[in-house]
Amino acid sequence: MEAAMDLMRRISPNQSEMALSALLSLLPHHSTDLLSQVDQPLQVCMDTELMKEFILCEYNRDADSYRSPWSNKYFPPLEDGPLPSEELRKLEIEANEVFAVYRDQYYEGGVSSVYIWENDDQGFVACFLIKKDGSKTAHGRRGLLQEGSWDAIHVIEVKPEEEGNARYCLTSTVMLSLTTEEKPSGTFNLSGSIRRQMSSDLSVAEGHLCNMGKMIEEMEGKLRNSLDQVYFGKTREMVCTLRPPPEVIQFRLPES
Repeated sequence: MEAAMDLMRRISPNQSEMALSALLSLLPHHSTDLLSQVDQPLQVCMDTELMKEFILCEYNRDADSYRSPWSNKYFPPLEDGPLPSEELRKLEIEANEVFAVYRDQYYEGGVSSVYIWENDDQGFVACFLIKKDGSKTAHGRRGLLQEGSWDAIHVIEVKPEEEGNARYCLTSTVMLSLTTEEKPSGTFNLSGSIRRQMSSDLSVAEGHLCNMGKMIEEMEGKLRNSLDQVYFGKTREMVCTLRPPPEVIQFRLPES
């Protein structure tokens, strides 16, 4: 299992589905652990009742059906699928509305979904998902990418309140994949994933949604900076070393 997880951490996100399927065939006795611990690129489904797209994940899945955060119904239909309590359902509805605004402001489109459910220790867990397909044929507005996707998964465990405070434990994963194709540079492909965790003890005076939103906003800023430094920064360094810009080559030429 440890070797399998180590392998999945090194697999490109756009190949992770194929790799996970192969591992499930090789290690059927670890299927539950693999499915729960390995993050996959997010998939999108249509809520045919309200005609709204929602994101599929392990957190809204029961058997082969997935619960929509918009209508609170399963697709394909499932009679006895688990549903959040009335109180958490109200918080879930509000979270989806707020997160849709956040998605449009930060991502200029895409699909978002929020799922909330009870935890065993009388607290609750919330999962915030964003999928942005930046390719020319999808949500990409600038037309710079041949193919591109950004999948963000934020899972927050909220502990029971104590003296007006609650403990929030956030685990965030971002999977990035992009491809450009231009005549001067040819085809360029870059993909990778990054995961970070953080915990905070916060007052619930402003509400759980406000606290969770601030943590996600802060975490996404850190993740974007890390991706820029680790992937784009290193790639730029390698390219400039192997293929220096023309001005650098001219500067290095000896005087005649």
